[in-house]
Amino acid sequence: IMTEVSEILMSVLSTIRVPRPGDRVHKDECAFSFSSPESEGGLYVCMNSFLGFGSKYVERHHAKTGQRAYLHITRTRKTQYVYFIKCKRLKSLHVFLAGIEGGFDVEQEQYEEEVNVVLFPDRQEVTSEDLAADSVSHTLQVQQWDGEVRQESKYAAELKQLDNGVKIPPSGWKCEVCDLQENLWMNLTDGKVFCGRKYFDGSGGNNHALLYYQQSGYPLAVKLGTITPDGADVYSYDEDDMVLDSKLPEHLSHFGIDMMTMEKLEIAVNQRVGEWEVIQESGSTLRPLWGPGLTGMKNLGNSCYLNSVMQVLFTIPDFQTKYVSNIDKIFNEAPSDPTQDFKTQKCILLVQEKPFINMTFFVQGDQLGIAPRMFKALVGRGHPEFSTNRQQDAQEFLLHFINMVERNCRSGMNPSEAFRFLVEEKIVCQQSQKAKYTQRVDYIVQLPVPMDQATNMEELHEAERRREEADSSGAPPPAAPRAQIPFAACFAALSEPETLTDFWSSAVQAKTTATKTTHFASFPDHLVIQIKKFTFGLDWVPKKLDVSIDVPDTLDLSALHAMGQQPGEELLPEVAPPPLMTPDVEHSLTVCLSAPVLDDSTVSQLCEMGFPLEACRKAVYYTGNTGIDAAMNWVMGHMEDPDFSAPLVLPGSSSAPGTTPTESLPEEHLATIVSMGFSRDQATRALRATNNVLERAVDWIFSHLDDLESMDVSEGGRSEGGSEASREPPPGPRVRDGPGKYELFAFISHMGTSTMCGHYVCHIKKDHQWVIFNDQKVCASEKPPKDLGYLYFYRRLSSSCCV
Repeated sequence: IMTEVSEILMSVLSTIRVPRPGDRVHKDECAFSFSSPESEGGLYVCMNSFLGFGSKYVERHHAKTGQRAYLHITRTRKTQYVYFIKCKRLKSLHVFLAGIEGGFDVEQEQYEEEVNVVLFPDRQEVTSEDLAADSVSHTLQVQQWDGEVRQESKYAAELKQLDNGVKIPPSGWKCEVCDLQENLWMNLTDGKVFCGRKYFDGSGGNNHALLYYQQSGYPLAVKLGTITPDGADVYSYDEDDMVLDSKLPEHLSHFGIDMMTMEKLEIAVNQRVGEWEVIQESGSTLRPLWGPGLTGMKNLGNSCYLNSVMQVLFTIPDFQTKYVSNIDKIFNEAPSDPTQDFKTQKCILLVQEKPFINMTFFVQGDQLGIAPRMFKALVGRGHPEFSTNRQQDAQEFLLHFINMVERNCRSGMNPSEAFRFLVEEKIVCQQSQKAKYTQRVDYIVQLPVPMDQATNMEELHEAERRREEADSSGAPPPAAPRAQIPFAACFAALSEPETLTDFWSSAVQAKTTATKTTHFASFPDHLVIQIKKFTFGLDWVPKKLDVSIDVPDTLDLSALHAMGQQPGEELLPEVAPPPLMTPDVEHSLTVCLSAPVLDDSTVSQLCEMGFPLEACRKAVYYTGNTGIDAAMNWVMGHMEDPDFSAPLVLPGSSSAPGTTPTESLPEEHLATIVSMGFSRDQATRALRATNNVLERAVDWIFSHLDDLESMDVSEGGRSEGGSEASREPPPGPRVRDGPGKYELFAFISHMGTSTMCGHYVCHIKKDHQWVIFNDQKVCASEKPPKDLGYLYFYRRLSSSCCV
């Protein structure tokens, strides 16, 4: 028999590979489901691609690839004694397994494992005791940057800091070049604040922090918003890596930032808020739930933000239709490595509604749950935050995930349209009383918290007085009341007119004061609302506003719908302001008039929305580089122009930017991009879109791959199907619109002092019953804490949108 087996093995040796360093061996999870070695039938690992397959999918893989040799792994849980102990301190029932203190830990369970080699199609088994490989979870943990492998920067000990008097405020940051207010980095030498790099998915910054390092040589920068008593994200541009700075408290203090006082605040907040118990409903004996749509998700190490967001998205009909209805088609068309395919992994998450067979053991409602390791690795790949094992902001992850859906749904149904809506901003010049209308696309409504509108203001003032007395006497601080904020006050703060003191008015050809008001230009099918609870005190100590907001079960936003231009209202003329002179570009006035410096980041954003390049350039030029909102408004108002896609032609010039002959471009830049596998036409287009800056051109070309792949141009650069001007311009962003009446169906809550620490859970309304999803714990909610939420999800009051 062994001779026969050996002969068979010899016949399939050519299909067997030995794992090399860097290979991922998926021995914990099926590539098409959450089947594992503990599941019925075990797991089959392909001995060539090292992908894992449950018993339901291994035949499909064998038929598709012809692969015969698989490593068959089965695990059986050992019998254990379980003791139930009443823990008075926590006032809840906990389970202690033999040798495990602190409660039930499913990862510490003891298993008996059996490993065999199985040859298809007859499933002939070859027993072996020494066939094993590192699990994918371990491989991913090694590959992921989790902050523990950072090295001390060689610049930290002797970092030069300028005595320039700069003090960084606790809020209101923006990039000193492009005014971006997110992904900001403060240089630790001079305190200047710039935006970070652009991520692989098109989000992030505009690379101004990197450009500043190249100009100044100042090596270290800290990311604003990540500073905690335990440290912060510090990047060394010279060492090209995240680093440790042992003198970080001293370096931050130089600019007025005291990071070491934050720990005292965190302890005080946790003691007085009591939100952990309220949000998790710890004081109640919750009834465990399981079944379709009620499967918990394991916490993979601070992944509760991902679990909460994905549990809510599971309930959106658009995502169900996109990924569940087409499951067979998606699986059949999956690439050779489905673990790296976004559609496949998203589909796997959505179809896993049935609990595992062995998911019948509960401890206070905790299921064994599913562990979306491959999905988390895929959505976080290439992202400096979501590729780590640290806690992240659920709102930022939701936007990141929507961005990935957008990029993977360029054709066909796009489920993120369920959240997409248009915002209309009206700006009125106070000197001329003429108006300007712009529209922008958004996915989340961010509501400020007006603390001065609290209904229990007298109680709050009295509590503050008693706290000051306690501080002066050395007594323990008394419990502080929670501020009661009306939900209507939050929405009123959003729609209140904003004063612009530095507005360039085309009517008076000068800077003046203007007012800006914001309204909905469309109402989405599903409305996401973020309560902006997180801020900073004057001493740079992070604050989480301890507020209770009476969030309603139903909303009627009809009164907030934009009205557009009013009868008799005059519009500001579309005249560009004087040409912009940037520090890094030195041109004479004549050159600037004939070839203005356009904000390539705004041009790129418009291009990513599907508009022609030359139309985007004109939009930025004719709105005077005043930002994406103004440029978008110009695009929306000129889409029907016959020369919408024609090259930008400036007054007094015989040619336009974008029509410069190829020979005028830096030949070495062209050669560099062509060497990366792109055509000369594609390289030319990228350089022209970024003012011939090689680094920006490379970023641009990778963020426009879909557009470049569809380019129908000849080697001479002339369109084979006609000129650009003769083509039908692509449509703008697609949005849905309907009545502005909504009902609350889910909310995500946060516990802790910062979005970068603490814990997230979500509550979802299913069949008229609120359900709490706390990672693996899925239970019927008794008192859903709707007033303490962070993200709220509403659906339009329509039978077609209900789930």
